[in-house]
Amino acid sequence: MCGSELTPKKQGLTPSDLRLQVQAKRVLQSPEAPPSPCISICRMSDHTTYCEGCWRSLDEIGGWAQRNAEEKREVWQCIASRLAFYAAA
Repeated sequence: MCGSELTPKKQGLTPSDLRLQVQAKRVLQSPEAPPSPCISICRMSDHTTYCEGCWRSLDEIGGWAQRNAEEKREVWQCIASRLAFYAAA
């Protein structure tokens, strides 16, 4: 055992998750092309199956550059929904 089995996952959103939540709201209200949500914390969570930094799936991360502005906005909407779900859990 390495110890992680003994430490339960902290409930609620982290400070970086809360900043991402605010940024998602801003991005979704802006008419400009959405920026990448990447914050260079590139680790897939075993608990959520999303990146711990940007809350995207592997498909969303890998296909980001090929998406148009509307598709990127849809990914941001998914991020906002995921954060809201896990905040309420």
